[in-house]
Amino acid sequence: MNVHRLSLPQAEPARLATPLPGSDDVVLDSAQLLKGRREILIRHGDKLYRLRHTSNDKLILTK
Repeated sequence: MNVHRLSLPQAEPARLATPLPGSDDVVLDSAQLLKGRREILIRHGDKLYRLRHTSNDKLILTK
């Protein structure tokens, strides 16, 4: 398995995340997360999740 690590400098999350008007929710753009790749691995605690951009233009998150 080819693993790409996404490491963001401290200032970078502010550019990726924008607040949703009238809400406390934050919007992250999938293109910024994937950076042209079809899938990335996301570490959450001691688990790895795979975020995949499908050929049908859907996002699938699997454990």
